[in-house]
Amino acid sequence: MYNLAPSKQDKILEVIATVAELESSLKPLKAKGLKIALVPTMGALHNGHLSLIAEAQKKADVVVCSIFVNPTQFTDPKDLEKYPRPLEHDIKMLTEAGCNFVFMPSVKEMYPSYPSPENWAIDLGNAEYVLEGEFRKGHYQGVTQIVFKLFDAVKPDVAFFGQKDFQQVLMIKNMVNELGLDVEIMTCPIIREEDGLAMSSRNIHLSPTDRAHSLVLSKALFFIEQNYEKQSFSDLLRNAKQIINEAPDVELDYLTIVDGDTLLPITEKAHQNTVALVAAKVGETRLIDNVIIN
Repeated sequence: MYNLAPSKQDKILEVIATVAELESSLKPLKAKGLKIALVPTMGALHNGHLSLIAEAQKKADVVVCSIFVNPTQFTDPKDLEKYPRPLEHDIKMLTEAGCNFVFMPSVKEMYPSYPSPENWAIDLGNAEYVLEGEFRKGHYQGVTQIVFKLFDAVKPDVAFFGQKDFQQVLMIKNMVNELGLDVEIMTCPIIREEDGLAMSSRNIHLSPTDRAHSLVLSKALFFIEQNYEKQSFSDLLRNAKQIINEAPDVELDYLTIVDGDTLLPITEKAHQNTVALVAAKVGETRLIDNVIIN
């Protein structure tokens, strides 16, 4: 463990690499009855991540941010290899944000037998197999595997996740319910660029041309949100897909309006917890986005 210079909030960020060291650092704080928050990330931090840190600081006494590029959730080895890892930049952002701890373990720390697989298989419900689950088979088993490990290491009272990964948050909630874990899951709103693009660590891979083309995704979602009460489901989806089709080099995987609990398409406007979700490959970069309708 090593300490960085105090931030403008006059806090010192402690950088920790092992579970044992993390548990040792947190134990006296928990003994004092302090509330612990966890913000799990894969690094390449942006203002969307900082919004999670800010919300965690409002709800807890101590904030732990984890940075770990989890190999078990990548279905494409090339995607894992090229995932951005600007650790100095990330530590600087967390220091300035006044985060208390950053947990940056090695792969061997989290998966001692890696690359041999561990025995992890959990019932996440039928929603695991639709949308992202269809395009990235096994992805959410890997996600819940590492989140469980992080929960076990930190033992947080509350954990914060971004709405942009809507299906991921649902899978984590299902895991928490399935295993009876004592942690509150908080979902924070999507943070967008001024032009509407959802902030994502993957945006760094967009060329200037692809960056411009990617705006059709949020534009299509906003169209659905604004016209939800005016048009039928078929018209909403057809017109929104037409917006996406206007941009070159955008390959649509799905655009759908679903029940937020089951991720199944809905058939009536009176339905509550309605979400529109989109996923597409823009150039060589795959992006996801969503809007909550009600």
